Amino acid sequence: MPNDVHPKRTAPHGVLEHLVPGHPSPGDIELSIVVPALNEEITAGEFIEWCKEGLQRAGVNGQILIVDSSTDNTAKIVLEHGGEVLRTPKRGLGRAYIDAMPYIRGKWVVMGDADLTYDFRELTPFVEEFRKGAEFVMGSRFRGSIEKGAMPGLHRYFGTPFTTWILNRIYRSNYSDIHCGMRGLTRAALEKIDLKSQSWEYASEMVLKAARLGLVTAEVPVRFYKDREGRVSHHRRMGWLSPWLAGWLNLKVMLVYTPDSFLLKPGMALVAIGLLLSLGLAGGPVLIGNIGFGLYWMLFGVTCTTLGYSSIQIGILARVMHGLRPLFVQRAQKFVTYDRGMLVAAVSVVAGVMLLATLVPRYLSHGLRLQAISHPAILGLLLIILGFQTFCFTLLMEMAQRVASKFRE
Repeated sequence: MPNDVHPKRTAPHGVLEHLVPGHPSPGDIELSIVVPALNEEITAGEFIEWCKEGLQRAGVNGQILIVDSSTDNTAKIVLEHGGEVLRTPKRGLGRAYIDAMPYIRGKWVVMGDADLTYDFRELTPFVEEFRKGAEFVMGSRFRGSIEKGAMPGLHRYFGTPFTTWILNRIYRSNYSDIHCGMRGLTRAALEKIDLKSQSWEYASEMVLKAARLGLVTAEVPVRFYKDREGRVSHHRRMGWLSPWLAGWLNLKVMLVYTPDSFLLKPGMALVAIGLLLSLGLAGGPVLIGNIGFGLYWMLFGVTCTTLGYSSIQIGILARVMHGLRPLFVQRAQKFVTYDRGMLVAAVSVVAGVMLLATLVPRYLSHGLRLQAISHPAILGLLLIILGFQTFCFTLLMEMAQRVASKFRE
């Protein structure tokens, strides 16, 4: 029976074509295996057979969907072995999953690679976790097995453990392998995560958003094999710089989606220290025991306050823009209103100008020269800076809220 070709759909950057084998999976689909492929004709046929075996062992009815942008016979081989093909332009791993969303039929989704490096014959652990209520299931090569030669030593002993440690510290999670390509999640969770990344960094975006959204997570062991003879990995195809670029992109996503994690609390601490020094020394130098606190300590306090206040603002804006903590966003929007922000900014600037004005008589009486440092005037400068920061922050909050509401519409 010839393969069925679903109508082509025009996407923003090209045309998508859904190809279905002559004998598609009957009945309700529980599990969708969704895997991007780029020139994998060496492994594609055996991979589809692995997936079929994995579905049979797990006792679920499944869909095997290959998101293909190959120039070889990958698509033809997949269809011959009974898999579905979504033909897309080549535009990145993350984009492949975004394109696949309308074609996913299962209530659970398992992702991975079509190169036989991950063992898709072992889907049972993922299905068991889904049935227990897990919404996001990470595979772990370190909890499973890694074939000799499958992972470069730099990745195995430094890169992956280090970036995993960073993410665990930021999100208070307990993953052992955040870069494992084999992972699963419910269809509902995939919609909540709302992937934006177009390339390798989708992996970190998915993990950190799952943590931010409070999804029920689990981790299962997986087997990781080295490349089959004759196949060259995508990293090697792209050159020696590719793994470093992938790592850099993943780190970028961790930082872009998590500035509140490492800015809010340190920012609050800096503001507390800064205000203590700035206000405590506003009247002049202070001697505590044998320790003197004077001008330089006050300038240090001003620096801490301004840096800390900026950190707090960026952290709050990040949470509002990403919308991963709805309750926090609602409270922030109620507290940081346009009217309140403008009032605080104006009062701060006016108070700062009044303190600075105390310098004018001295300046005029000493022949347009300042003979001594005025601690109140330095406090005035700080208030002007904080007032201007508050003014800018209020505007940015208004813009962020408008953009977020427009996006939701």
